[in-house]
Amino acid sequence: MGKFAIKPTTKGFKFNLKANNGEIIATSQVYASLKTCQAGCDSVKRNAVKANLEDQTVADFAAAKHPKFEVYLDKAGEYRFRLKATNGQNICASEGYKSRTSCLNGIESIKRNAPEADIIVEKAD
Repeated sequence: MGKFAIKPTTKGFKFNLKANNGEIIATSQVYASLKTCQAGCDSVKRNAVKANLEDQTVADFAAAKHPKFEVYLDKAGEYRFRLKATNGQNICASEGYKSRTSCLNGIESIKRNAPEADIIVEKAD
């Protein structure tokens, strides 16, 4: 089981979803308050398991219904994903991956780790 690690920033709060080994699977945007950041964690928990997959790296991909994971290539040519909620808002995004398979494994890791993950509020550095 992973954990959501919430940290204060200079402009609010953000979370990292971490796997059991401590590796960061996905990162959130900056939220204005701790309460809204915690709600973002809850949104990942709810949406990750039922999210559809929209793989924008394949030719003639079909647009998927929200909630969904969007897989795409960034400007550096690395594979990334973002999780979008039922309302279409971005909830979290991944780091860059060298291969599509690794990116898809990251999505599977979220599906495994997020639903039961604890939400921990960490101190600022």
